[in-house]
Amino acid sequence: MCDEPKIDNSTQEPMNCTNHTAYVQCLPAPNITCKDHLGVEKVFTGREVGFYKPIACRNVNGYSYKVAVALSLFLGWLGADRFYLGYPALGLLKFCTVGFCGIGSLIDFILISMQIVGPSDGSSYIIDYYGARLTRLTITNATFRKMQSYP
Repeated sequence: MCDEPKIDNSTQEPMNCTNHTAYVQCLPAPNITCKDHLGVEKVFTGREVGFYKPIACRNVNGYSYKVAVALSLFLGWLGADRFYLGYPALGLLKFCTVGFCGIGSLIDFILISMQIVGPSDGSSYIIDYYGARLTRLTITNATFRKMQSYP
């Protein structure tokens, strides 16, 4: 039985997150007997920590998802969203062209809403821990691909 992670209110990520990993303590059920690598048996009462479960966490640097979407929706035609996310050249270009005549503002609103465009420093948005968070799926050389068989 593992505890829920303690969430930091300022970052909305688990506390003590280092290298994209945080740990929560897990308690084995009462009267469980385990053997360690030396063969020593231990009986758990259900009150002591049996192990620590790693959970994934993200690197955040203070850029709020809600603020970015609001800026993009209401002030995107002035480039405020790009200035906020750390892209001053694109922000200035959007300001001078009035959001590329509105087309660029619409495209940026969609890209920011879908979390495709993020902060320029490579960090993630601050999103409520149990909020609408997207996870990008990618295929790399380490991805297992199952061969398709045709009947």
